[in-house]
Amino acid sequence: MDSINGETGTRTKPKQQHHQEQQECATTLLHEGILMLLSNWHALQMAINNQWGGSDSLQKSHHLASDLFSSLSKSNVPIPVEDLENLLHECMLLTFNTEIEDGSIEQVAEQLVAIHEEYLLRQSSIHI
Repeated sequence: MDSINGETGTRTKPKQQHHQEQQECATTLLHEGILMLLSNWHALQMAINNQWGGSDSLQKSHHLASDLFSSLSKSNVPIPVEDLENLLHECMLLTFNTEIEDGSIEQVAEQLVAIHEEYLLRQSSIHI
């Protein structure tokens, strides 16, 4: 239920609802950032388009996005870039039978770190 601010006559949302909306926004931005990053990753898109992971390559890429989102959204501390590099390397090798040597894994991992740090920053501002 909204309340009315007596001084200005404007409606204000209860603090808990406001925090919940900010949390949802931060989570949505994290999810969208991951999806956008993966959709722009040329090596992954080649693996999907050429079905290097089999006929369900697209579903496997969705699973990767879901795994990344789950890991990043649950972590309250920055994740080392090396951990993300290892996860991406392992996924591309085992899931898509692809060895990536163009440096894009490192670039994607660094961008994931940046997306996650932005998420953590938004999270910390919610709880102030």
